Amino acid sequence: MNTLFDKIWDAHVVQKVEDGPTQLYIDRLYCHEVTSPQAFDELRARGIGCLRPGRIFCMPDHNIPTQNQDKPIEEPVSRKQVDTLVRNAREFGLELFGMMHPKNGIIHVVGPEQGLTLPGATIVCGDSHTSTHGAMGAVAFGIGTSEVGMVMASQCILQQKPRTMRISVEGTLGRGVTAKDVALYIMTQMSTSGATGYFVEYAGSAIRSMSMESRLTLCNLSIEMGARGGMVAPDDITFDYLKGREYAPKGEAWDKAVAYWRTLRSDTDAQFDEEYTFRAEDIEPRITYGTNPGMGMGVSERIPAAESIDEAGRASFRKSLDYMGFSEGEKLTGHAIDYVFVGSCTNGRIEDFRAFAQIVKGRQKAPGVTAWIVPGSWSVQRQIAAEGIDKILEAAGFEIRQPGCSACLAMNEDKVPEGKYCVSTSNRNFEGRQGPGARTILASPYTAAAAAITGCITDPREFL
Repeated sequence: MNTLFDKIWDAHVVQKVEDGPTQLYIDRLYCHEVTSPQAFDELRARGIGCLRPGRIFCMPDHNIPTQNQDKPIEEPVSRKQVDTLVRNAREFGLELFGMMHPKNGIIHVVGPEQGLTLPGATIVCGDSHTSTHGAMGAVAFGIGTSEVGMVMASQCILQQKPRTMRISVEGTLGRGVTAKDVALYIMTQMSTSGATGYFVEYAGSAIRSMSMESRLTLCNLSIEMGARGGMVAPDDITFDYLKGREYAPKGEAWDKAVAYWRTLRSDTDAQFDEEYTFRAEDIEPRITYGTNPGMGMGVSERIPAAESIDEAGRASFRKSLDYMGFSEGEKLTGHAIDYVFVGSCTNGRIEDFRAFAQIVKGRQKAPGVTAWIVPGSWSVQRQIAAEGIDKILEAAGFEIRQPGCSACLAMNEDKVPEGKYCVSTSNRNFEGRQGPGARTILASPYTAAAAAITGCITDPREFL
């Protein structure tokens, strides 16, 4: 019998090349400013347009500033990339959510919230965190620039079919434990290459009880353990989230869609190539201590000793600690931090700002801490204002910036200075990811909030 992944993949196969790749039909292509320019140039060189422009949506997110978006971008490279996307979208007749557009934001936040991302769909984007959209019960994965051009020209892509993996998390998550903590825990258990070559389906009672936005966070981080993508079977939580959103089906079309979406689940006797099960009660709020997302630990734990690391990885382990300024066996609670970043396609949704506000309400930002609070879209920013979260944050000394990828990666003005520590709700803590020499500690919005008000790494459960 079939897995959820098999059902969606097989429904989109155009043809199979014997001993070769599959020609797969793509329902939705998302384009941002970083990986699309060469693809558009390729179409021009061939004298062709986009085969199905109505299935392609463009928006800048990586390079845009998070202040003064109503003014021209000052940084010349960023300005050129954004202007090029605008020009290309207009020339090829594509839908564009440009800067200051009410639907603009990070592409992996906007797709689900607008109802563009739907169960049973195949979705691609020239960005590895396209895995986010699998939370809606879609097959979603990142592709390279040449493949972006392939989809533009043919609405198809050539792909080898990945193997399948099911990761189940059973039980009830503890106080202060979020989907971000679950993902960081799984990465530590499996390493950042443990799911390489697989498409992961997340299952189990802890996953089924997650909100839609929590599932988006979980699937977003699938790529950080090497997976081709991650997904969760759609259910009533998915349908309730989607109903009434702008691009979601309406009326009879909605009823017909939901009837089909309810069939999208792995058969009870489906065979996966790999299966893993974890216990929810084993997971506490997590932080990273190294320079990849798999180098993590519970906030109450100590950095492991090099002897506990596989011999082949000890040199890179010590190099990571040296870069971060940490030591083997060190406990990081109480360690001073300089920056806090809340946002990104991982934790830039309204649920994340509600969590942050829950802890900082009635308290004050610690002196000397710079905090970047960046909604993942203008829609999220409007929700923040409608719920009064902006007032809570302002009273606590925080400023809300305009939407964008911001300090997740150093491709815009929000860069962490060399040697400074940043507790970040983003997805990667590589060397220089947030700026040359920046030291990134990945965490949940709860943990980021606790650090912001104490000025040091703090167990968020103290404030919940």
